[in-house]
Amino acid sequence: MSALCLLDLTAAFDTVDHNLLMLRLERQFGLCGIVLQWFRSYLSDQSYQVIYGDNTSSTVYITCSVPQGSVLGPCLFISYTADLVEKHDVNLHAYADDTQLYLKCFHDEMTFAATRLEHCLTDVSHWRSANRLKLNSKKTELVWVSSRYVHTPLGSGGPSLQLGTDTAAASDYVHVLGVTISSDLSLDKHVSNVCVKCFFWLRQLRRVRRSLDVESVKTLVHAFVTTRLDYCNSVLAGVLRSVTDKLQRVLNAAARLVSDTRKFDRGLSRLLHVDLHWLDVPERSICAPPSQTANRSRQHKNNSRTSHWIELNLNSIPTGFPRVLRVLRDSRKNVPF
Repeated sequence: MSALCLLDLTAAFDTVDHNLLMLRLERQFGLCGIVLQWFRSYLSDQSYQVIYGDNTSSTVYITCSVPQGSVLGPCLFISYTADLVEKHDVNLHAYADDTQLYLKCFHDEMTFAATRLEHCLTDVSHWRSANRLKLNSKKTELVWVSSRYVHTPLGSGGPSLQLGTDTAAASDYVHVLGVTISSDLSLDKHVSNVCVKCFFWLRQLRRVRRSLDVESVKTLVHAFVTTRLDYCNSVLAGVLRSVTDKLQRVLNAAARLVSDTRKFDRGLSRLLHVDLHWLDVPERSICAPPSQTANRSRQHKNNSRTSHWIELNLNSIPTGFPRVLRVLRDSRKNVPF
């Protein structure tokens, strides 16, 4: 049995204090001299304004925050939160401003585990407040996970967490960077969500298929469909064929859309493997790192390794996951070289 708690920050990137960040880069990471000056120049003298038609807003000068949508932004935020350490025997996993706390326990120790999580969350909240970050307790999520072969999944029936005046109730599933983790460690909910999104875009593309050539359809299918099938597909390694068959139907429908053929026309296998050079869904998941694939297959049914399963799937999130720009920044940089 394991507990997974997802933390949410209010305007995380926008509240990073530049002075504290520079202090951490210097004292914890050993940056000094011209390198530290470069970072200071990158963050200082930034401003933004909104232009709509012939109208231009007044200029707003940025005194804090790190740029979102950039490669350096998440790295700077991780450096800013480097002081956040694991306490109360609770494991911590962070990806930019998304933080997960998880711990394992026996079934009869769930109440004690929930208390440990509450104490850890209190310390995390105090640390973030001291560093000018605000923990949004209303959006904190909690799920109690266990293998269906060992215990009956509790789902929303598990213990809740008391966070000040707010309560984080247990859920049947949570979303971690686009991957749905269910309380029974099954991927049925995740696969269903992916299929719904993919079929929606296939229906939209089907309406304009006659107006597009083959290359354009391929580009759109890769942009809206196959990218969703391949996202974090390493978690699908070793799952039952009945699960991957749902995604395979999506891939088949995408191939028919590209070739403009009907559902029951023959030659689908040749179309997929020879003409389009697409792999089937089970083979696409094999492209994940071998260590992740082997560990995922051996350990997802073992109750004593439930927390490792969570950590394994958190680590399979691609590091290049894009972020949406909230504002248009007019950055004026004076690089001291």
